[in-house]
Amino acid sequence: MSVVAGMTNAAAAQIALRCGFKGSVNNYSSACVSSAQAIGEAYRHIRHGYADRVLAGGSEALLSYGVVSAWDALRVLAPLDAQHPERSCRPFSAGRGGLVLGEAGAAVMLESLESAQARGATILADLLAYGASNDAAHITKPDADGQQRAMRQALEQSGLPPSAIGYINAHGAGTPAGDVAEATSIKQAFGAAARELLVSSTKSMHGHTLGAAGALEFVLTTQAVHHGAVPPTAFLDRPDPECDLDFVPRECRRGLTLQAAISNSFAFGGSNVALIVGAFR
Repeated sequence: MSVVAGMTNAAAAQIALRCGFKGSVNNYSSACVSSAQAIGEAYRHIRHGYADRVLAGGSEALLSYGVVSAWDALRVLAPLDAQHPERSCRPFSAGRGGLVLGEAGAAVMLESLESAQARGATILADLLAYGASNDAAHITKPDADGQQRAMRQALEQSGLPPSAIGYINAHGAGTPAGDVAEATSIKQAFGAAARELLVSSTKSMHGHTLGAAGALEFVLTTQAVHHGAVPPTAFLDRPDPECDLDFVPRECRRGLTLQAAISNSFAFGGSNVALIVGAFR
């Protein structure tokens, strides 16, 4: 079973077999944007009439000695906070030291409005746009210009002004270079409207789940819009002066009315994805 269990499309193939899915079964392996890309490409499939419904998401199980050792060799893992291990990942904090790996799985059912209404589905939100770009700059170092191009592309596709976005679920892995690049890219993409945004990194709580991160964080962004509540950037006690936006430190914000929100995913290799989700009306 080694080959058929280890191939990158193994999970998608097993789901299709068990559920009897006979349409297109596609697999995207693009590091940390993989499942965000899967959701974006599913969105395009529906928009262009290739399908009425698509199940899209991703999963990752990476907590093994070899994988963790490889990430440790890259020198991007957060040092252990000996007194409070749960505080080791501190995105956008002046004292951040890197990311913490996690495991997860998440998926969403995307469908046309007609399909959802015909089967009486509970509609949680409206996927409005999918922006994608490539840095073409460095294999691991994030590039603010590439990131802002993905966000701007999504904004243009959605037809919304920057002021309509109330929340960004940031990639926010907790690395010194990555968090500054993302803060810069948000300011470039949103201009003056960036100061009114709520931005948070939920990786401070669930860690970086790599191939599952895009789908997991898209689900959290959808729930934020649906419930009018924004999750916090946990353990953000001392913000980095270079990360000077409202990163929702320590506690969530409730009782909000969010017209739309963005879920950002960025990856080694220079891939960037921005998904815009809006309140369904």
